[in-house]
Amino acid sequence: MKKLLYIFCVVCAMVGCARMGQPDGGWYDDDPPQVISCMPADQSTNVTSKKITILFDEYIKLEDATNKVIVSPPQLEMPEIKAAGKKIVVELKDTLKENTTYTIDFGDAISDNNEGNPMGSFTYSFSTGERIDTFEVAGYVLDASNLEPVKGIQVGLYADLADSAFQTQPMLRVSRTDSRGHFVVKGVAPGTYRAYALQDADGDFRYSQKSEMIAFDHQTFEPTSKPDTRIDTIWRDSLHIESLVRVPYTHFLPDELTLLAFTQLQQDRYLLKTERPNPEKFSMYFSYGDSLLPVINPLNFEGDSAFVIEANEKLDSIHYWLRDTALVNQDTLRMEITYRMTDSTGVLVNQIDTLDILAKVSYEKRMKEKEKEIEKWEKDQERKKKRGEAYDSIYPVKPLEPKFNVPSSMDPDKRATVEMPTPLVRCDTSAVHLYSMIDSVWYQSECVFQPVEHSIRTYEILADWRPGVEYSLEIDSAAFENIYGLVSNAYKQGIKVKSTDDYSTLKLQLSGVSDSLLVVQLLNSSDAMVKQVVAENNVALFNYVTPGKYYVRAFADTNGNGIWDTGDYSEDLQPEAVYYYPREIECKEKWDVTQSWNLTSTPRHRQKPSAIVKQKPDQEKKLKSRNAERARQLGIVYDKEKKTVKIEK
Repeated sequence: MKKLLYIFCVVCAMVGCARMGQPDGGWYDDDPPQVISCMPADQSTNVTSKKITILFDEYIKLEDATNKVIVSPPQLEMPEIKAAGKKIVVELKDTLKENTTYTIDFGDAISDNNEGNPMGSFTYSFSTGERIDTFEVAGYVLDASNLEPVKGIQVGLYADLADSAFQTQPMLRVSRTDSRGHFVVKGVAPGTYRAYALQDADGDFRYSQKSEMIAFDHQTFEPTSKPDTRIDTIWRDSLHIESLVRVPYTHFLPDELTLLAFTQLQQDRYLLKTERPNPEKFSMYFSYGDSLLPVINPLNFEGDSAFVIEANEKLDSIHYWLRDTALVNQDTLRMEITYRMTDSTGVLVNQIDTLDILAKVSYEKRMKEKEKEIEKWEKDQERKKKRGEAYDSIYPVKPLEPKFNVPSSMDPDKRATVEMPTPLVRCDTSAVHLYSMIDSVWYQSECVFQPVEHSIRTYEILADWRPGVEYSLEIDSAAFENIYGLVSNAYKQGIKVKSTDDYSTLKLQLSGVSDSLLVVQLLNSSDAMVKQVVAENNVALFNYVTPGKYYVRAFADTNGNGIWDTGDYSEDLQPEAVYYYPREIECKEKWDVTQSWNLTSTPRHRQKPSAIVKQKPDQEKKLKSRNAERARQLGIVYDKEKKTVKIEK
């Protein structure tokens, strides 16, 4: 719509019985671009040209064609897509396939150049054969671990139903998910298909790298369609609805396929890095664990009993604490290490590397810093001496300083832990005392001080933490001694265990899933786990819930290891199923909250509450309709269809 057209419409309207006028400044162009012609024509058959030209009625712009424009079948060689003036030119580089429907889906990438009015979803299609295939397949791709929408992942169809097709052949038809994880594959021919999702790293439209996020499903389907109606909203302006209109359309099925995407666990083993951030230890980090520790052959130091080895449960992070202070003070440790790594065939083989492990801060620099520290201490003591205050003449030895994770106010089901900065050579558990106050009198209580499993430096304090009771944790001096001879000071911490009146209890009665061990997690507003329980007899019970608003997630722990496990395509293994309770749950003090939850009653793509979805939908592009708003402000009536204004008598 052009300004001259508005002027003409206003002049024509002035001959009516009402008083007519045109507001100052003219009218906006609120109309989206329209296609005038295509070459070859849209939905042409027997096409041989690889160059497509689309002409519009006004100047247009094309936004982010690389990511927003989808050509199907997928093109191994990137097509050239250009916008200039009033036209878009697409030049395909791949050889055209016989008897195939091609679709170029522009999505919302096209808008007019001046006002930015979006054209809306636009798809151009042609066929190299006698017919145009028009079926569509739609659905959602979600992250299998947390049901987050996966944006920008490719979704493809295969008519070849063999499992190997995903790894050996490019996708037959392809689409890409939007910010809601939604996809639509267009131009689908009649037949039987499987759908896959692929975060394609190398552009070959097939699963060729283990690091690529994928989704697969053995479910097959045949695309169909049926006549249907939908309700469209006609807006008078940005705030007011004009009317609701029933619009007939062709409903393509299936339209709610749900693919659960995952990244396969990295099992290829190789050495990532070695480092020595602290002079007391050096560390090795591997891409994956092994049942065997590396073998170290020292080249410039004596290696017998030189280390205290600290490794995590998977043995992919290994720390070597140096026992001898002479080694601690040695800037470079040269060694030959033998470890197992994965070769090109996927087999673990021995690898021998010669390494120079350098301290991040040299011994000389550390000594200079130590001298400055001693000099500062001596000056402080000298000032105290001159003022007649108590002072020391011998520089004190720094004590061992454990990190005590012991809160003054504690939940009854929490654990108190102590983390040592270095490995211990002695731990006197008899020096750890716990007292409880009963009727204003302190009594000794039983407690157990023990190392945490798979950790040599973290200890836990186990006790019967009774609600509403006040405790005192007291640890004698020299209770702990590390491998360098440093000992700990005395420690005392008061602990008040909260009363049961401060909490809520949440009980979830589960249904919809059978023959699975269900792990149920209570989540905060950041989708982070607060508490976790294993369901017993289809009941998940959360005690001592701090009042607040929560969300709930569950997963089927099929292997019983207590953690969520990803899938494996080569083993035909799907990731463990994850479910979200679709609503927020509020827990209040002294409340016992009971909810029934059928884990499968709500489709998976609708389960996760929008309040905790991190991948938010992109703002939908809409026509601005600024003329109606401007007319309202000027007190006149604007007819959008007739492009006229009228001032009522």
